[in-house]
Amino acid sequence: MSHSTAAEEVLHLRAEIERHTRLYYVEAKPEISDGEFDRLVKRLQELEAEHPDLDTPDSPTHKVGGTPIEGFETVEHRLPMLSIDNLYTEDELREFDERVRKLLEAEAVEYTVEYKIDGVALALIYEHGSLVRAVTRGDGQRGDDITNNARTIGGVPLRLQVENTPPILEVRGEAYITNSDFAHLVAEQKARGEEPFANPRNTTAGALKLLDPKLCGARKVRFLAHGRGYIENEPFTTHLEYLSWLRKAGVPTTPHVEARTGIEATIELCHTMMENLHSLDVEVDGLVVKVNQFSLREKLGNTSKSPRWVAAYKWEKYEASTQLLSIDVQVGKTGTLTPVANLAPVEIAGTTVSRSSVHNREELERLGLKIGDWVIVEKAGKIIPHIVRVEEDRRSGVEIEFHFPTACPVCHSPVAQDEGGVYIRCQNPVCPAQLKEGLRFFASRQAMDIEGLGTKLVDQLVDAGLVTGFADLYRLKEKREQLIQLERQGEKSIDNLLAGIEASKTRPLFRLLTALNIRHVGVSTARALTDHFGSLEVIRHQKEDALAQVPDIGPIVAKAIATFFESEFGRRIVDGLVENGVAPPDVEVKPITAVSAEPGGKLAGKTVVATGALKSFTRDGIKDYIHSLGGKAASSVSKKTNFVLAGEDAGSKLDKAKELGIRVMTEEEFLAEYGPITQPLAD
Repeated sequence: MSHSTAAEEVLHLRAEIERHTRLYYVEAKPEISDGEFDRLVKRLQELEAEHPDLDTPDSPTHKVGGTPIEGFETVEHRLPMLSIDNLYTEDELREFDERVRKLLEAEAVEYTVEYKIDGVALALIYEHGSLVRAVTRGDGQRGDDITNNARTIGGVPLRLQVENTPPILEVRGEAYITNSDFAHLVAEQKARGEEPFANPRNTTAGALKLLDPKLCGARKVRFLAHGRGYIENEPFTTHLEYLSWLRKAGVPTTPHVEARTGIEATIELCHTMMENLHSLDVEVDGLVVKVNQFSLREKLGNTSKSPRWVAAYKWEKYEASTQLLSIDVQVGKTGTLTPVANLAPVEIAGTTVSRSSVHNREELERLGLKIGDWVIVEKAGKIIPHIVRVEEDRRSGVEIEFHFPTACPVCHSPVAQDEGGVYIRCQNPVCPAQLKEGLRFFASRQAMDIEGLGTKLVDQLVDAGLVTGFADLYRLKEKREQLIQLERQGEKSIDNLLAGIEASKTRPLFRLLTALNIRHVGVSTARALTDHFGSLEVIRHQKEDALAQVPDIGPIVAKAIATFFESEFGRRIVDGLVENGVAPPDVEVKPITAVSAEPGGKLAGKTVVATGALKSFTRDGIKDYIHSLGGKAASSVSKKTNFVLAGEDAGSKLDKAKELGIRVMTEEEFLAEYGPITQPLAD
């Protein structure tokens, strides 16, 4: 092979290896097997051996580890790696916010929330895009130079995959081992008769201190970025912008980081992220709340021990080992098939745990569960227990493979996986299991609030054939005598039930829309529909395009709503409810703007998102002005957004616009192109 041909193949192989590394570590969407990836690396090694001049320090082949070293050099951090304050209650989070707002003299602050990975803190230093040093946290002032070992860590690119990198960039994050990789390592150790590792964090810390990089690489350590140290000529303005740039550069970041304005919205996000802990294949010991805007962080500064702009929201973590006895598959109110693990009862944090949801088929496969497996079950804070990993070393060979059902386990109808999603659903809208779950939700407090219609009574009503749909609830008064004959039901309880059903007929419209159990429609979406259209009759006849124009309702939700109301199933439900006297009062629809839209205006057909503080407009005033010029004022950035109008302290919406490549205009640019102001502004 000629030198030029070899050079071309080397460039191609490096690009492919970097692309697949990014897909695996950054995007979690691998396209090839480990074996195929190894073959690409082996071929690159062969070419570099044949043509030594093509072997450069940033080649992916140098991630396999070099020769052993004698020891580690201790180096000083350019900026100290400070610890962060720990908080344990929501009230402490509110006190943190109060301190931040007082120092900034602000009414509300935008915070990011991210998972606190239980690993080992590590700083990666890049010069002109190339990795030159990796340093442990140490005592916060000085740490160990473990560059040789870091080159073997999954997710640490030897060269950043973007142009125009800062001359010096210090990426801070966490070295860790996944739960599944840890289980494999322990199983391999026990098979060799060795003392097994204690836990993933200690195993990671030990790996980073190994003097032979190849041994470190064998422990399958990975890296996730979550912060920044010293950066020369820093171009970033917010945490979300910085993380987005890192992912483009090929550095994996802490997953599912989001931003919210105000502490109450931030606490709500914390709840959501805690509920989704099960989706992570890594040890987590809390959440980290950070001020998103870097300029505000500078104003807040640090104490002698920790930054004032960040706090860790932690919880006590408890775990126990128990055996998986069986797996049931439950059918939810929207047909979702959810596997539930039945466990040998075990006490965790003062409560006996015997069941744990496995959430979906992908989670089941990721854990690799088999009937009879010994598993580690974790309970963190108030979170419901979840299975962390299988103790593979305890397998005896008698464990039984579990096969996810290919038909509904209740009605035996076909099932299908959501397009682009992970959930598998029963396709039969009148499945008895869906009906029971749907009725329980229909009667819940957040929906129609029917007192007395509990779980056991719902089961009896459906099993006895007294209720086959929502509308049947409003016909039950004709079957009072049959109801009294049901198990554990007396005249008083039945009369209370019928009174509750009657009272629900005039519940607010948003409650009825919530109760209909339309996919993606919760209370907030139901309120948005109600405020925009005002009546059930108007809403049910809207087309998908019209629904997508409602603030905070995107194309996916709009499609789900339109599909429900246009389907025979949906029409039958709504008609049945209306015919049986369900009549939520209409609400007055407020005009979208205080000025009339100009059909041929300068913004006709354009979607604009305004974010941050504007000098010439109030929050409502800019929406009115955009509408007066024929445009649509949207509340969230999407691919349909034409441009973003960014004022001072613009936050995550600005980051999203940059990520999608959407034009960003300053207020001055906006007024120069679409001014001067000729319409009165809203108060």
